[in-house]
Amino acid sequence: MKITFISNFLGPHQLPFCKAMVNRLGEDFKFVATEPMTEERIKLGWSLDKDTYPFEIKANESNELQKKAEQLAIESDVVIIGSAPDSYIIPRLKRNKLPFKYSERPLKKGIHWNNLAHIICGMWLHHGRFQSKPLYMLAASAYTADDYARFGCYRGKCYKWGYFPEAKKYDPDELMKGKLSAASDGLKRPCVSILWAGRLIGWKHPDASIRLAESLKEKGYSFKMTLIGTGEMEEQLHNMIRDKSLEDCVEMPGAMKASEVRSYMEKADIYLFTSDFNEGWGAVLNESMNSGCAVVASHAIGSVPFLIKDEENGLIYENGNQKQLEQQVCRLMDDAEYRMKLGLNAYHTIADLWNADVAAERLIDLCENIIFAKKTKSPYENGICSEAKVMENDWFGK
Repeated sequence: MKITFISNFLGPHQLPFCKAMVNRLGEDFKFVATEPMTEERIKLGWSLDKDTYPFEIKANESNELQKKAEQLAIESDVVIIGSAPDSYIIPRLKRNKLPFKYSERPLKKGIHWNNLAHIICGMWLHHGRFQSKPLYMLAASAYTADDYARFGCYRGKCYKWGYFPEAKKYDPDELMKGKLSAASDGLKRPCVSILWAGRLIGWKHPDASIRLAESLKEKGYSFKMTLIGTGEMEEQLHNMIRDKSLEDCVEMPGAMKASEVRSYMEKADIYLFTSDFNEGWGAVLNESMNSGCAVVASHAIGSVPFLIKDEENGLIYENGNQKQLEQQVCRLMDDAEYRMKLGLNAYHTIADLWNADVAAERLIDLCENIIFAKKTKSPYENGICSEAKVMENDWFGK
């Protein structure tokens, strides 16, 4: 089977999946990049180890490569379309050949009367007019199916997917032993390590972590909180730490390389993920779970309903509910055994299921089922490539 993945550029969230596909398909897998990586992404540490991989075609670099990409888009058995023009899809649909679109939720900012007409037109132009054709959706958010279904798109043709950053293999017992909670600072409760990482911007709500730290300190908990990253809220957060006299328990070391952030995750007991509905997927959830952290995450984040089973491999709180965030963290602070259990289950969720190797195997299986109608278009009951169900969600304001 020949499969081609077409998107704007090859980044660290797609690379492990591409390598896994090459391991299974060899030269029958190709990745087409339609544009160079943006400076913003490069500054965020998205640069890869190599300029070009053998399976990668940079269609923007020459007319010859562009023609090769267009030919692959027609000839391949399956094409996956990420952030790329519909011109790669339309020739396939005219031939009734299988393409998948690959999308986070399109309605991150919600639907409002002033943008409704624009959204309706865009939905029809890029999705609705193709619904009689064999066009399917790989949902890189638990809210993708719901957003598209509101406009009659991809009903029964939308599958659970996501981003698959590197899933490291650890000795689970050694990983959990290395958590900072094993060390005590001499107080009644052991010192717990709490981590937050990301861009310091409004919709990621890093300030919720500072308010949490204030509450934990008032309650007498022993902890060390680290916020990693830079952004427009950096000065505001430093001022909050100073004004609330939290310098002894909260640190902000600035920006770090991805490998350094993973090192912090490997030592952290609790990982906080506080973003709102603007967080399409949130690959730091994969990484923190893979590192054995007990995660407390907002329900609004696209990856959370897919990856976290509440109270089994992490804890979920209602987006924006500061009191509930604090309650969930206190549960973990008070019960080290439960905290370690959630962290271990989180590790196995990524190591055993939500990783590039499983995703590649299941996608190929799904493609074969759709093309050859072997048994069913949804061969898996749970997890990657099972049907992405429509979720209850408010029409306006999300």
